[in-house]
Amino acid sequence: MAPTAAVLINGSSDAITDFVLKQGNGVKGLSEMGLKDLPKQYIQPLEEIISDAKIMPQASVPIIDMSKLDGPTVAEAVCRAAERWGFFQIINHGVPIDVLENVKESTHRFFGLPAEEKRKYLKELSPSNNVRFGTSFSPEAEKALEWKDYLSLFYVSEDEASALWPSVCKDQVLDYMRRSEIVIRRLLYVLVKNLKVTEIDETKESLLMGSKRINLNYYPICPNPELTVGIGRHSDVSTLTVLLQDDVGGLYVRGDDDYWIHVPPVNGSLVINVGDALQIMSNGRYKSVEHCVMTDGSKNRISIPIFINPRPSDKISPFHEVLASGEKAAYKEVLYSDYVKHFFRKAHDGKKTIDFAKIRI
Repeated sequence: MAPTAAVLINGSSDAITDFVLKQGNGVKGLSEMGLKDLPKQYIQPLEEIISDAKIMPQASVPIIDMSKLDGPTVAEAVCRAAERWGFFQIINHGVPIDVLENVKESTHRFFGLPAEEKRKYLKELSPSNNVRFGTSFSPEAEKALEWKDYLSLFYVSEDEASALWPSVCKDQVLDYMRRSEIVIRRLLYVLVKNLKVTEIDETKESLLMGSKRINLNYYPICPNPELTVGIGRHSDVSTLTVLLQDDVGGLYVRGDDDYWIHVPPVNGSLVINVGDALQIMSNGRYKSVEHCVMTDGSKNRISIPIFINPRPSDKISPFHEVLASGEKAAYKEVLYSDYVKHFFRKAHDGKKTIDFAKIRI
């Protein structure tokens, strides 16, 4: 028998864990019970909530038209945005609108599956470590849970994806990944060329984009959005992240003086952000910026990030071309898999992950 909303709100953490995590209901299941109050396990400390007073209403990250990327003006705008903001949106990027709409629809299809179907992809039950359905970020390490469900898909090959990824979304996800690869390569080429890297050989290509992961994120309607977060403050561990969001909004980027900037949905756009790996490889020239997601009290929201990463076996450090003029390295060489494990073994904590690679003076 399914527990009532009152039992879950007033019950133990074990009741929430069992319903949300073990039974595969996720926070979507909580939301659909019509909760009037947020379960206490999801109430975040006040400092984690972005109030209106902390938002810069007139500020925005750049929106860049990619149709003329081969020209110097657009290339300069991309590099300047990566240096100044760490975030920008791109339009006219070459990924067809119908591909974007199809992957968004397939995301809703997956999260619309019965709990027993989604449960097959829980960590303990999934046919592969590369396919995982979950909720929050790192529930074992978090003092307060995040209001988000996700399906995480680590890309190994078309064959593995076709065999193991959920059938309701795999074709659309793979199509989106394939169609976005051209613009990803163009962006990375422009960014590394600005670092005096003139040739992307096999080694550098592996460092920049040796592995890929795509997440389908679902943020259901929240009864008390002012008390929790969809994703806590963090920076990505990727080289680049390419985010497709719907029309609801909720992504915030840290700006100057501890203020936050909303990244509003722009129809047909993709949001690009620098990850920690590229910050390290650029020796801090490109900024991997802290960001978070707030929840909504009236609409379900989805987002679909592609994380472009080094391979787990790669060692990352500042490019020697960046240091050739005598600039001192700010980061030591680290095994990328160690860096990622460090990120996932703790709760979201702003920009602290980068300390793992910093050289102490």
